[in-house]
Amino acid sequence: MVDLSLVQMQKQLPAHEFAETVVAWQEQHGRNDLPWQQARDPYHVLVSELMLQQTQVATVIPYFNRWLARFPDVQSLADAPEQEVMAHWQGLGYYRRARNLHAAAKTIVTDYDSVIPQEANELKEIPGVGPYTVGAIRSFAFDVPAAIVDGNVKRLFARLFELPHAVNHSPHDRYFWAISEHYTPNTNNRRFAQGLLDLGATICKPQQPVCHDCPLQQRCRAYTNNSVTNYPKRKQSKKIPTRTGHFLLDITPTGVLLQQRASEGIWPSLWCLPEVTEAPNATQSYEFKHTFSHYKLAAKVWLTSASDSTPPHVRVPFAQLDDYGLPAPIRKLLMTIPWDEVCNAVQ
Repeated sequence: MVDLSLVQMQKQLPAHEFAETVVAWQEQHGRNDLPWQQARDPYHVLVSELMLQQTQVATVIPYFNRWLARFPDVQSLADAPEQEVMAHWQGLGYYRRARNLHAAAKTIVTDYDSVIPQEANELKEIPGVGPYTVGAIRSFAFDVPAAIVDGNVKRLFARLFELPHAVNHSPHDRYFWAISEHYTPNTNNRRFAQGLLDLGATICKPQQPVCHDCPLQQRCRAYTNNSVTNYPKRKQSKKIPTRTGHFLLDITPTGVLLQQRASEGIWPSLWCLPEVTEAPNATQSYEFKHTFSHYKLAAKVWLTSASDSTPPHVRVPFAQLDDYGLPAPIRKLLMTIPWDEVCNAVQ
C-alpha cells in the first residue's frame, strides 16, 4: 500500500521538482536568521531541537540565548549540576527534555570524546535523540540527506496528497516517514529540511493556511479539491479525566517551603510546594489548573505549615526562586502571591 501510494505521489509531484521548489522558496521566503542557524554547530542544533519540542520558536529564542551563555558547549553542560540545568530550563515546561539534554551531553562527553557524531546509528544511542532529532542534526548541522518529520511536515504532506492517515495516531507515523524519505534530496539538505518546517509553520498553518502564497499550491490535491479544511485527519482523542491535587503553602518572612519531588511521576526531581493526599485542616488560599498528557490537575493550595513534610525540603527566599527548577504552574503561582500580605496574615 505504501509503495503504491508513493508511486501515485511521484506522478503527482516528482521528487526532484518537490525538492527544487521547497529549496527555492526557503531561500527567498523562509526563516534564515534564527540564532541556532548561524554557527551550524551540532550542539546548537541539539539544544534548539529539544527546546523546540512542543514549544513555539518565539518562546525558545531567549531561552536558547541564555542557555548558550551559561552552557556554551557539551562539556560545560555535562559538568553542570542538575539543579542548575533545571533552573535554566525553568519556564519552558516539559522538564524531561532538560534531563534528556543533560544526559545527552554526558553521553557525548563520555562515549564520543565531546564530539556530536554525524552517523544516524550513533546519534540514536544518545539519550533524548529520537528519529526527528537525528534527522534535524544530520540535516542542519552536517547538511547530509536525512528525512525529517514533525507536526508541520505531517500537515503539509496530508494536505498535499489528501492523506487518510491520522497525524495524531502513532501507528500511522510510518507512512509520513516513508513519504519524507522518498522526497528527501541528495543535496541542499539543510535548506530543504528548513523549508519543509517553514512551509508548515508559516504557510500550511493549522488554521487559516496561506494557500495563495504556497509554492506547492498548483500541485496540492487538497487545494485543487477545495478540501484543505478537511486535512489533516485526526484520531478522536479520549476525554482525559480531572484529578484534584492538594498543595501546602508554608510561607514566612524568610521564604517559602519547597520540597523536591521524586525522580518518577509528574514534575520529576523539580522543587515544588509540598503535596498531600487529602485536604488539610486549613484555609484554602489559591487554586490553579494544569493539563498533563493523561489527565487534568485541579489544584487547591492551602495556607498552612508544611514543616513536617517528607524531606528533602528547603525554605527558599523569594529573591532566590529563580535558582530552583520549579514546575511552570507553581512558579506562576509564587510570582503572583503578595508575599508581605500573606506573611502578615500567618503571623
